[in-house]
Amino acid sequence: MNDRMLVHKVYHRLSLLSLTPHTLPFKPVQFPSALSPASIRARPLNGTVRSLRTTAVMATSRLRNLVPVNAVASEDGSGGASNGSVASTAATTALEDEEDSTLGVRYRLPPQEIKDIVDAPPLPALSFSPHRDKILFLKRRSLPPLAELARPEEKLAGVRIDGKCNTRTRMSFYTGIGIHQLLPDGTLGPEIEVHGFPDGAKINFVTWSPDGRHLAFTIRFDEEESTSSKLKVWVAQVETGIARPLFKSDEIFLNAVFDNFVWVNDSSLLVCTIPLSRGDPPKKPWVPFGPKIQSNEQKSIIQVRTFQDLLKDEYDEDLFDYYATTQLVLASLDGTVKEIGPPAIYTSMDPSPDHKYLLISSIHRPYSFTVPCGRFPKKVDLWTADGKFVRELCDLPLAEDIPIAFNSVRRGMRSINWRADKPSTLYWVETQDEGDAKVDVSPRDIIYTQPAEPLEGEGATILHKLDLRYGGISWSDDSLALVYESWYKTRRTRTWVISPGSNDVSPRILFDRSFEDVYSDPGSPMLRRTPAGTYVLAKVKKENEEGTYILLNGNGATPEGNIPFLDLFDINTGNKERIWKSDKEKYYETVVALMSDEKEGDLPIDHLKILTSKESKTENTQYYILSWPEKKAFQITNFPHPYPQLASLQKEMVKYQRKDGVQLTATLYLPPGYDPSRDGPLPCLVWSYPGEFKSKEAAGQVRGSPNEFAGIGPTSALLWLARRFAILSGPTIPIIGEGDDEANDRYVEQLVASAEAAVEEVVRRGVAHPNKIAVGGHSYGAFMTANLLAHAPHLFSCGIARSGAYNRTLTPFGFQNEDRTLWEATSTYVKMSPFMSANKIKKPILLIHGEEDSNSGTLTMQSDRFFNALKGHGALCRLVILPYESHGYASRESIMHVLWETDRWLQKYCVSHTSTVNVDPDVSKDNSGTVSTDSESKAIAASGGSGPEVSNTEHEGFDSLPRSLL
Repeated sequence: MNDRMLVHKVYHRLSLLSLTPHTLPFKPVQFPSALSPASIRARPLNGTVRSLRTTAVMATSRLRNLVPVNAVASEDGSGGASNGSVASTAATTALEDEEDSTLGVRYRLPPQEIKDIVDAPPLPALSFSPHRDKILFLKRRSLPPLAELARPEEKLAGVRIDGKCNTRTRMSFYTGIGIHQLLPDGTLGPEIEVHGFPDGAKINFVTWSPDGRHLAFTIRFDEEESTSSKLKVWVAQVETGIARPLFKSDEIFLNAVFDNFVWVNDSSLLVCTIPLSRGDPPKKPWVPFGPKIQSNEQKSIIQVRTFQDLLKDEYDEDLFDYYATTQLVLASLDGTVKEIGPPAIYTSMDPSPDHKYLLISSIHRPYSFTVPCGRFPKKVDLWTADGKFVRELCDLPLAEDIPIAFNSVRRGMRSINWRADKPSTLYWVETQDEGDAKVDVSPRDIIYTQPAEPLEGEGATILHKLDLRYGGISWSDDSLALVYESWYKTRRTRTWVISPGSNDVSPRILFDRSFEDVYSDPGSPMLRRTPAGTYVLAKVKKENEEGTYILLNGNGATPEGNIPFLDLFDINTGNKERIWKSDKEKYYETVVALMSDEKEGDLPIDHLKILTSKESKTENTQYYILSWPEKKAFQITNFPHPYPQLASLQKEMVKYQRKDGVQLTATLYLPPGYDPSRDGPLPCLVWSYPGEFKSKEAAGQVRGSPNEFAGIGPTSALLWLARRFAILSGPTIPIIGEGDDEANDRYVEQLVASAEAAVEEVVRRGVAHPNKIAVGGHSYGAFMTANLLAHAPHLFSCGIARSGAYNRTLTPFGFQNEDRTLWEATSTYVKMSPFMSANKIKKPILLIHGEEDSNSGTLTMQSDRFFNALKGHGALCRLVILPYESHGYASRESIMHVLWETDRWLQKYCVSHTSTVNVDPDVSKDNSGTVSTDSESKAIAASGGSGPEVSNTEHEGFDSLPRSLL
C-alpha cells in the first residue's frame, strides 16, 4: 500500500471521531512529504479535521464509512467487482454499436456485473459525540448526476466557486442524520432521526456543540423559482432530533467559500454570512479597459508550479472580492444575532480554549495573477469573543517568491495556533532561512509562545529552536510537550521532548529516524479530549508505579505486513510495554481513537477504553469498543458486505525482487472460485503508482497488510475481478536516489526494471497470460503507464492512462517530488516525458481526462497534445475527454462511461490479444456488454448531455505504420 492510500485510511479513521465532519469540493491532497499517516493521527482531532476540510479522499471511502467528497484523490485505485465470466458476458452482450465512430457519442454503461457494484447503496458516515456516548449515522446517496457538476462555476484565485450557493463547487451532501445512543454493553439504542426540515434537503457541515447537546449543519435545495440554493444554518437538539433554522431572518445565508461556522461555546456560533448589503455580481465589461499586463521589471526570481484557475484581470479580482467577502455574525441558540467586525475575506476563525478570544485570519489585496489565494497577503488578528479588536499579530505580504525546493515556506509568522493545554496562549513559528530550504542555517525554525494579551513590554518567548523544518506540537502541560521536525531531502524526522514551563530542563531527542523506514516507526502518541474541547497527550498512570507514560499507536510494519499495536511508553526511560496488537493470522485490526477521557489528572490504565476497527480479506470493516482491564470487545456496527458477489475473492501479498536486488511487493487479487491448475492463466490488469525513495532498504520494506479488506471504489481496478481478470494492485515501483543522487535521473531504467519484475512474477505463478497483461494508472500512474508502453512494450498488450501529464517541459518548475527546474535538469525532464517518446509507442493506449482538471500539472491539454503526438506517429490510441469532470471523476454518467471505455479496451486489446505484436482492431468486436438499446442508456443520454468527447485512431492506427514495425 502506498503512502497516499495510507493517508486516505488515516482520514477514514479520523472521520469517525470528527467534531466537524465536513464535505467540501475536491482539491488534490497536498500533505507535506515528511508527514507520516501515523503522525496525522497524533494531531488533535478537531484541529486535524478542520485542516483537512479542503482536502479530498478516495471515492472508495463511500464503501468505507468515510465522510465523502466529490472526487477521487487516489491515483492507484483499489477495488473489486462481481463474479462472472468474460466469455459468457461477451456471448450475450456482443452488440454492434458503431463503437469506432467519434460522432454522436453517448454516455455508456459498463457490463452489469460492474454496474451493480458501483450502484450499490453507500454505507453511512459515522461521527462520535464529544463525550463518546452517541454516534451519528450520516446518510448518503450514490454517485451524483452530471447535471450537478454542470452548474456554472467561477474559477478564481485557485478556487472554484458555485455562485448560486456561494460555496466551493462540486460539493457533496448528506440526505439524513440518524442519532444513536451508545449503550454500556456496546450496543446501539434506537435511531432518532433529525427532523423538521423539508424533504429533499441537502445537508452539509454537520458539527457537534462542545457539550454534545446540539448539532449544527447547513441546508440547501435545488434552485427553483420559489427557492434559493444558498445555504442556511440549522441546529438540532440531540435528545429529540428536532431541528430549526438558527436565524429567524430568511435573508441570512452562509458564505462557505472559505470557512463556514464554528461553535464559540455551548450555545453560540460564529458564522460566515453573505453581507446583507451585497448587490448583484460585477458585470464583465464588453470592451476591456486595456491589455492584460504582467511585469517583472524588478528582476525578482519567482518560480511557481503550474497552478490553475488563477486570477486573470481586474474583473476577476472584483468577482473574487464579491463572492469571498464575508460578514461575521455571532448567533446564539436563543435567537440573539450580532454582526462583528467589518466585511472582509475571512479564511479561518479559531476560538481560544477558554472561549474568551478569537483568532481571525483574512486575506486582502494586492492580489496576484501568478499564485493562488493561499499566497495572497494574509492578516491574522486577535479579537475578543464578542468581536472587539485586541491586536494585530501579523500582516504578511504577497508570497509569490516562495522557492520550489521542498521544505521551503513563507517568510514571517506561520502556523499560529492556541496551546491546547492553556486557556488562551498563542504559539507560532518563524523561519530563519528566509523560507528557502536551500539556505544552510542553524537554527532553521524558531517556535515562539505568548499570552493572548501580554503585559506591556512583554515580548514573545522562545519555546524551542529547530535545525530541520517544524512539523507540529503535541501538548500535554507545562512539564511535557512533543515537538516534531523533518527534512525531505534526507527523509529525516525527529521528535523532541520539551518542558514548556521550565527553562531549567533541557530539550532532548526522543526519536531520530528516517520516515521512509517504516519498520522503525515507534508509533504516534494518542490524544485525549479536555473539558475545553481541545486535544492533549493522553498520559496514563499504572497502579502503584511512578513514571510518565503515554500511548503510542503504531502501524506495526513488518516483513510479513502491518501488525498494528498500542504501546504503553515510559517517556523518561524509553521502556515500553505492548498492551494490544492486531491479530495477524486472519484479521487486520487498528486502534482508531481513545474513547476514555478523564477530566482531571492522568488516565488510569484500568480505565482505558479504545475504538478499534476489524476486517479481513473477505469481511468488511466493523468497529468495536475495547475496554480494560478485561480487554473485552463490544461490536458496535454490523455493516453488510458492500459487494457480496465478490465476498470470496482471493487476495495475496506477493514478494519478488528487481534485477538490482531491490525487494518489491504487490497485492495479487484473483476472482472468486479461480483455480490456476484448472482454469489456466487469466488476462491481467496491473495498476500502480510510482514512489521516490532515498535508500534501497526503505524501498524494499513491506507496507500494508495481507488481511486488509479489499475496498472497491467506483473507478477501481478491482472491478475487473468481476470480469475474471487477475489484478496486480499497487506493485511497488520505487525510484531510488541514494546519497546525492537524484532519483529521477534513473527514472526510466528503474521503472522498467520494476515492471519487468512484476510481470515475471505473475507469469511465473501461472495466473497471468504473458500476452494478455494490461497496465494502467491515474495521474502520476498515467505518466507511468505511458512511459512503460514507450520503453517496455514487450511487457504489456495495452495501457489505460487517466488524468496524466506526459510532457514535463510544460511543468518546468518541478512536478511530483522533483524540485529541480527544467533548466537545471533538462535531460531528466526530456527523458522522463513520454511525449518525447511518442514515436516509440506501438501498443494500444486509452487516454482519459476530465475537461475541467484543476490539479497542478495535469492540465487537460496534456492529454490533448499527447494524443496528437501519438496520432502523428500512427499509434493506436483513443482519447476520452469527460465534460465537467476534474482530476478525479465524480458523476455517475462519467464514471459509468469510464468503466465502459476501460472494459471495452481491455476486452479488445487484452482479452482478445493473442500476440504481443499482431493486433488487428478490425478482427475483434466489442465484448464489453454494450447497452446501446438499454432504456437506462437512453435516459442517461437525455438527462446528462450528449456524452464525452472521444477521439481515436483505432481504424488507421497500425495500418498507417510500415508492416516492419508490427
